[in-house]
Amino acid sequence: MRIEMASEPGSPRIPNEDYASVALPAAGRGGALVVLDGVTPPPEDVGCEHDVPWYVARLGGALLELSGSRRDMTPAECLAEAIERTARAHGPRCDLSHVRTPQATVVMARWDESTVEHLVLSDSALLVEDADGSVIPVLDPRLDELRPAARALPPAERAAYLEGLRNAEGGFFTAAADPAVASRAVTGAVPRERVRALAALSDGVTRWAETFRLGDWDALMAVLRKEGPRSLIARVRAAESADRAGTAFPRGKVHDDATAVLVEF
Repeated sequence: MRIEMASEPGSPRIPNEDYASVALPAAGRGGALVVLDGVTPPPEDVGCEHDVPWYVARLGGALLELSGSRRDMTPAECLAEAIERTARAHGPRCDLSHVRTPQATVVMARWDESTVEHLVLSDSALLVEDADGSVIPVLDPRLDELRPAARALPPAERAAYLEGLRNAEGGFFTAAADPAVASRAVTGAVPRERVRALAALSDGVTRWAETFRLGDWDALMAVLRKEGPRSLIARVRAAESADRAGTAFPRGKVHDDATAVLVEF
């Protein structure tokens, strides 16, 4: 088995808000991986004394432990319990109902000798390479479906529009403080014999395919397997630097935190 991971902050002056981890063996067999992408809040009040890196470290650690050790729990149940544990770790000055309370997107996968299970919440991605070489993206499309409407608004109104739809009916969902959100995740399972490789990617890496259109998911997986996560992130950084103003490829940030985990069976 080959396992590689890399994570790079969008700016050396700002802490990386992504999280990546892998457990081998999980519950004595197989393994588990977790990738989180923290949601960067605006500089105004967030209703919490904790920052996003604190949150992703707490949530990621809890989710890896549960997904790796509790085979009796589904991936969604593991996420719900991890969110609940993290919520309990907040203090009395933390308003967990605040729309900007620390939160994150989630990718989780775990496997044993017979099955590969997966969970995706919000706009990070999991790529599953089949034994025949085809690549199946596991995506939560809800945020992407809302972006065209946001782009039609004046720039000053876009962030508030999307913020009003976060963790709301008719909107999109992230892991914050409500464990019920786990039921909104995209989940599934495939036979282990059908899976040749997995790739968990924060949206700072999926830019390669989704924003810069440098190739499809099959091509992205091919680069990842041939060159490794660090090289893939370097390719994204080169594309970002070539369009710093975001005129050719509009995006919220010039550079974003970028994380990739590759597991080859």
